[in-house]
Amino acid sequence: MEAQVALFDYLYCTRGFHYLDAEQISKNSPHFVQNLLCKVDSEEDVSRALAKFFRYNPINEFEPFLESLGLSPSELEHLLPRDLFFLGDDHILLENFHVLCEYGIPQSKIGKMFKEANEIFRYEYRILAMKLGTYEELGLSRPTVIKLVTCCPSLLVGDVQFVQVFQKLKQLGFGTDWIRDNLSDSKTYDWNRMLDTINFLADVGYNDIQMGLLFQTSPLLLFEGSGKRLYIMVCGLIKLGLEMSEVYSLFSENPQLLSAKYALNLAKAVSFMSEIGMETEAIAKVVTDQVHLLGSHPLKGPRTVLKSLEVDKATLCHIIKEDTSKLISLASKVASVKQTKLQNPSNFLEKTNFLLSLGYLENTEEMAKAWKEFRGRGDQLQERFDCLVQAGLDCSVVSSMIRHAPSVLNQSKEVLIEKIDCLRSYLGYTPESIVTFPSYLCYDIGRIKLRLSMYAWLRKQGASKPNITVSTLLVSSDARFVKYFVNIHPEGPVMWEFFRKLLHVG
Repeated sequence: MEAQVALFDYLYCTRGFHYLDAEQISKNSPHFVQNLLCKVDSEEDVSRALAKFFRYNPINEFEPFLESLGLSPSELEHLLPRDLFFLGDDHILLENFHVLCEYGIPQSKIGKMFKEANEIFRYEYRILAMKLGTYEELGLSRPTVIKLVTCCPSLLVGDVQFVQVFQKLKQLGFGTDWIRDNLSDSKTYDWNRMLDTINFLADVGYNDIQMGLLFQTSPLLLFEGSGKRLYIMVCGLIKLGLEMSEVYSLFSENPQLLSAKYALNLAKAVSFMSEIGMETEAIAKVVTDQVHLLGSHPLKGPRTVLKSLEVDKATLCHIIKEDTSKLISLASKVASVKQTKLQNPSNFLEKTNFLLSLGYLENTEEMAKAWKEFRGRGDQLQERFDCLVQAGLDCSVVSSMIRHAPSVLNQSKEVLIEKIDCLRSYLGYTPESIVTFPSYLCYDIGRIKLRLSMYAWLRKQGASKPNITVSTLLVSSDARFVKYFVNIHPEGPVMWEFFRKLLHVG
């Protein structure tokens, strides 16, 4: 702290820096300050010793300045000017630095801009401010411009492709907030490749609605690697021997193929076939024949499949070549669902219809996962669902609740009714109080009664706030609940023990 103050005094009083600049530099250059401390005797008065040091040893002011902008000491070596020592001698640098600060760009982000686009700091007077203003004239809000130029400093040098990307996204119905929310200043962006990605999708037949929906559901397709996933997929298909016209057809006929799940499943399927020794030509045929199914279903690992089928790789390759759809039926992770269908068609149909009513899509990974999470026959699940609706909850609300917490329906109808009744009888809460916390219905009934009894008693004593959320009462550990609820009243611990014994809760 003393060394920081000494550096501030030197910059502000001796060198004549602006007060805010001197304060920013001295407080945000810890490595430089630490090095200063190494240059003076630790037993001396630090302030006096450094003042004396500064008098006879002028510092390279660019070092603490650039460190205060978020650059590490290892990065400074190649960025320090060779012919300058005093920051005040570079008026252009300081002028542009102040323009960025006044615009609202955090100083900790300016270092990245200095490192990646040093030309920004060489602009003559008013040029940089004019460039920033140009982006606002496009319709971008100032917070969006700030996020953009900190993520992509090259935009202030002349990355003209961004304007075309922005106009395309605007045409698809995306606002500036959406663009800003999907940018990360820890990544770099290639706007030219993004533009190529958008144009490629248009070329293969995506209309504005389809493309907009694709980016809305999978924004990383565009922003993660600037469309790199698309290029990887195209290159992979071409390596399999597909012609570009065939690749176009695959994408135009299966627009969902570019979503994250489909792309991952397809890549794993290709890897699966490669691992069991299938020739490239045969893999290409399976992909073109079954691309929709390959993208829809995750596959088990080759070893697992070979072991369960008790066949070798050559035999499995032969089976798949004979019937390309066999890969899915033999290796898909949804095989257990298919087994249920074969063993008990009636139960399968009831449960499937119930899951479809919740919004799950048939023959998807999500449906397969739901089969495992929702236990019981379809009629049992429907009965439990209906009892929540009859308790006063809207049907769509119940659907949303149990999709977030499927284990809610893995309890009997009687248990669910009892837990809802606890809300009313203990606290006077309506069932709507658990809409945002459906996990309430999964907690042990003993825990529920004990916690709600204690809170209801505290509320009667005026010792606790009214209408505390159910999640606050149940989520915390026993120790935390005792600390913040039981112990806030002198008689709290006695009542806590009383309720535990009354309810037989250990």
